[in-house]
Amino acid sequence: MSTYSAPLKDIQFAVRELAGLAEVTALPAFGEVNAELAQQVLEEAAKFAREVLDPLNRAGDRQGAMLADGKVTAPAGFKEAYRQFIEAGWNGLAGQPQYGGQGLPHVIATPVQEIWKSANMALCLCPMLTSGVIEALKVHGSPAQQQLYLPKLTAGEWAGTMNLTEPQAGSDLSAVRTRAVREGDHYRIQGTKIFITWGEHDMAGNIVHLVLARTPDAPEGVKGISLFIVPKYLPKADGAPGERNEIRCVSIEHKMGIHGSPTCVLAYGDQKGAIGYLVGEENRGLEYMFTMMNHARLAVGVEGVAIGERSYQHALDYAKSRVQGREIGQRAGDRVTIIHHPDVRRMLMSMRAQTEAMRALAYFAAATLDKARHHPDPSEQRRSQGLLDLLTPVVKGWCTEQGVEVASTGVQIHGGMGFIEETGAAQYLRDARITTIYEGTTGIQANDLVGRKVGYEKGATALAVIAAMRSVEPALAAEASVRASFKEAVDGLEAATRWIVETFPADPRAVAAVSVPYLKLFGTVAGGWMMARSAVIARQQLEQPEADQDFLQGKLASARFYAEHELPRALPLVREVTRGAGSVLALSPDKY
Repeated sequence: MSTYSAPLKDIQFAVRELAGLAEVTALPAFGEVNAELAQQVLEEAAKFAREVLDPLNRAGDRQGAMLADGKVTAPAGFKEAYRQFIEAGWNGLAGQPQYGGQGLPHVIATPVQEIWKSANMALCLCPMLTSGVIEALKVHGSPAQQQLYLPKLTAGEWAGTMNLTEPQAGSDLSAVRTRAVREGDHYRIQGTKIFITWGEHDMAGNIVHLVLARTPDAPEGVKGISLFIVPKYLPKADGAPGERNEIRCVSIEHKMGIHGSPTCVLAYGDQKGAIGYLVGEENRGLEYMFTMMNHARLAVGVEGVAIGERSYQHALDYAKSRVQGREIGQRAGDRVTIIHHPDVRRMLMSMRAQTEAMRALAYFAAATLDKARHHPDPSEQRRSQGLLDLLTPVVKGWCTEQGVEVASTGVQIHGGMGFIEETGAAQYLRDARITTIYEGTTGIQANDLVGRKVGYEKGATALAVIAAMRSVEPALAAEASVRASFKEAVDGLEAATRWIVETFPADPRAVAAVSVPYLKLFGTVAGGWMMARSAVIARQQLEQPEADQDFLQGKLASARFYAEHELPRALPLVREVTRGAGSVLALSPDKY
């Protein structure tokens, strides 16, 4: 089994050169943050991942979380690792200082998340959900709720979850039936929620559930949903966990992957009803939950990056050690490791280039989030928010789809041994598969992209991004193959975007029919944008004294491979978007 080692050189390159760390640290909110601090944080995160998180990943997958008498026990070592995690202050990395957080920008916190998820995705889903609860309460909670819950959540002493869907609802939250009846200063919650990640466990002193429910006189549909804080233990006056609330873990799911992370079915209010506290106003719960959900969507996109990186490292280690066959063209001589075979090298370069492109795009989105929140110029805040809104479904949808593909390629490199659990390659594919479903499937992300983010605003932000892509072309004079492929792909993306804009008002069904190909097209070309920029920067840095020649030549090789092997995927996607809607809708539902 290979040992995870954070790719710090590439992470730092992406943070500094592609995401624009200097622009973020120049914002008034981050006056005490600089490149040296970022490097120190990333190095310490890499050490924690290597020494604490990674050794538990394989064992946690084999053992899994366990349920007995309504109590869930995390795999051996998880509780102790989580304790080290919060004692080291990692949980509050991007948290607000007034609640005990360290106030670092997302452009630093996001790479740290990648490192953790590469090392042990199952365990690190717990703090990821907690950060989403923090985000929702920071924006929508009352001052009293913020004072009571945010310090504990920021420290990681208490964990958090999001409770959305139910057995009959799936992704259609308008079908939520959980009830909330007012009783004095609180509500009584009754209902069942499914697919609750880390919904019950023994790692934190309390679990704060954010629960969607309906009040008795609420209107039908999503407009009648409210959001409630429903803690596992009701806090006492001093904030300490008190009486156990009426929440019961009915079961945990037997899943394809992430076995170390309990996915719970929670029953609220078997008797009187669980006590819950309204967040904000009644009937605005879905609006509030989207604050948490969009935060989580970016985090899940990073999981695609993380699993891609881990799978790549695992496959690379195997390719360097597995001896099989002679080099092509050689009939005699020693047998060689499989990394000498051209097709294995093609697959490894595919894994590497895709992961680097995903990483850069995810970090770029994180920096955009920092600017949307903290830029002193309101117009720049609005521009950054529009860009973030556009990028969020792309990062979530495209990065996770690519993460599955990269992990699948990792299994292929192992050959038959990849299909055998003992080699460990299969775990990354199993773990990656949920990421395309979490926080809304790829289809949901794609509909959001073509509808709210492109169709309704007539492509304004998307076309502005395409213009920014084109501005890189002149600087690619020294990289002829990259420039040619990139220009062709950008032209295709613009054509597909204009087709979306023109078609959406009259025929939104046709646009929806090709929304996923459009999302994949946008991600593929946006990834190419990041790789083209990396090629330009690497070429410039190679001319500097004491340049890291091997690393920078590797960046150029990755960019060239992406341009020659990944960007050509764009053109069939353009044709699929602009010509393929009719065949999707050709058969009526009753003709299948």
